[in-house]
Amino acid sequence: MRVGEPTLDQLRIFLAVEEEGSFGGAARRMGRAVSAISYGVSQMEAQLGVTLFAREGSRKPQLTEAGKGLLAEARAVTGEVDALLAKTRSLHSGLESDVSLVLDVMVPGDVTAAVLRDFRAMFPTVALRLNVEALGAVAACLLSEEADLAIAGPVVGNHPELDRQSIGQVELVPVAAPDHPLAKAGIVPGESRKHLQLVLSDRSPLTEGREFSVLSPQSWRLADLGAKHSLLKEGIGWGNMPRPMVADDLKNGALVELDLPEKPGDAYTLSAMWRRDTKPGPATSWLINAIRDKLEGCDR
Repeated sequence: MRVGEPTLDQLRIFLAVEEEGSFGGAARRMGRAVSAISYGVSQMEAQLGVTLFAREGSRKPQLTEAGKGLLAEARAVTGEVDALLAKTRSLHSGLESDVSLVLDVMVPGDVTAAVLRDFRAMFPTVALRLNVEALGAVAACLLSEEADLAIAGPVVGNHPELDRQSIGQVELVPVAAPDHPLAKAGIVPGESRKHLQLVLSDRSPLTEGREFSVLSPQSWRLADLGAKHSLLKEGIGWGNMPRPMVADDLKNGALVELDLPEKPGDAYTLSAMWRRDTKPGPATSWLINAIRDKLEGCDR
């Protein structure tokens, strides 16, 4: 048997009858006559060569086994078409079809999660690509056009190809395991130089050769902040960490905040950055404001 191809309207009628539980309910929902709904279902049944609803012996149409089997596919088809139409309307209104975002590794994870959860609800048709980098590699993603928006730290200053807007800061604190020699009271100036310092390294040539809060000539360079965190808890060296990332460790004693005379901790300023030859669209602008608001909430 040759199977025909039902129309999108027939699929919508089929789903309306199933969801409303009656031909009359589907007619009211779609603003049609009951006869038009009945005709649409009959035409779809004729196209597919199956019976979708058992109508006899019941005031409420019941899905047949064939109807049940085709229900998920009908929903999938209409859902894809609805998504296509929504994205098209968004494009006509100037909304981006996708946004590529690169975040500095110092941005607190709960800030990222909360913002992206809200972004999904606010812009369901906008595809998002997320990358996380450290130091100069964040700005490098913008310059290579791998990203549309960056939330970057202070290590890249005023670059001629980039615009920036300060949106908040994260406190960096020097920490070590509680049994580390620097964890005791009364540390004298220069003592930190005698101990291994774990330092976040930069994979970008933008800041190649520059040092950031490095006090000790004994250092391990790590490209991964999570690895640095794990090594610190194991008692391997000392180093600066964003306070939100180690807050639980400081509370439960897995790490301690170091009282060093040099005070290597600092406020790590975060800025939204984008290329000067582009203009942030509605979704990108929303991300900038949302991240700024969440960062301000962390400070309170």
